[in-house]
Amino acid sequence: MFDKGVIIPGEQPHRRYNPLTGEWVLVSAHRTERPWLGQEEAHSGNSRPEHDPNCYLCPGGSRATGVTNPDYEGTFVFTNDYPALLPDAGRSDAHAEDGLLKWQSASGTSRVICYSPRHDLTLPELGLSEIEGVIATWKDQATELGNRYKWVQIFENKGQTMGASNPHPHGQVWAGDFIPNELAKEDLTQREYFSEHGSSLLADYANQELESGHRIVCLNTDWVVVVPFWATWPFETLVLPLFQIHRMQEMDALASRSLADILKRLLTKYDHLFNVSFPYSMGWHGAPNTADAPSAWLLHAHFYPPLLRSSTIKKFLVGYEMLAEAQRDLTPETAAQRLAQLPETYSS
Repeated sequence: MFDKGVIIPGEQPHRRYNPLTGEWVLVSAHRTERPWLGQEEAHSGNSRPEHDPNCYLCPGGSRATGVTNPDYEGTFVFTNDYPALLPDAGRSDAHAEDGLLKWQSASGTSRVICYSPRHDLTLPELGLSEIEGVIATWKDQATELGNRYKWVQIFENKGQTMGASNPHPHGQVWAGDFIPNELAKEDLTQREYFSEHGSSLLADYANQELESGHRIVCLNTDWVVVVPFWATWPFETLVLPLFQIHRMQEMDALASRSLADILKRLLTKYDHLFNVSFPYSMGWHGAPNTADAPSAWLLHAHFYPPLLRSSTIKKFLVGYEMLAEAQRDLTPETAAQRLAQLPETYSS
């Protein structure tokens, strides 16, 4: 599947295959030259205070339901006041169908993870030990909820552009008694690859990216960040381990520490790209919590940032993308080169 001798067509329109989803993406790099008279996002910069007494995520803050947050000093996790999933939504096997019309029950829980008591610091602006604390919370949530639910989705929507409803740095974790669509695709493709090749699809892919070096953004002894060959979003990245791990809860202290390092470096680069607190949607994918822990799986994180040309111009997935297939406006190699050259620290 991963031919080391593949010739990349460069700037000419072409399609690339995503082996994780079994789908294709159209690459049209020349389109970045077109003039832009469309929507531009407004960015006010980071002028937030360290603590906002009116923020419903800050320590001591009052949430919409009237609950008062504790004076937390590290991470803080609570059940979302307006959850998308409920633990008592009905029997997990409840379903019905009438021809093409089908439904099934969906039970679970939705939680919020405040990264820090600081209202003004995003994830890359935290210290390494504080980022390790966030990772420890991810692991705790994955362990607890993984004992009860088939799937645990850890994710973050950062910034107003990505629909974040509160500027206080936070992520979320949703757990459910079903396997969602995107995970079902990845589960199928990785199992099929393992059955055919006897090795992990993403482990083989990571090794090929290390050999070529064309799409590497940053790496350390345990992790590598690449702009995937099949990326859809302009500066999309994939965080891959350089060791075998199936699920978040399997991560040891050393791997957590090196993950904190790679996340801080990547997200700092993002902030330097357009000199703005970079918006994105991020999520972790690992093996479902089913009885057969598949060796085909490799834990990994997807980062999907929307910005295309500047801090105010984003990529829209509309029209052709919604009706035909995904399309991107610059090559993954160009995106990786730009990200790789950016600073990994903030100037004092």
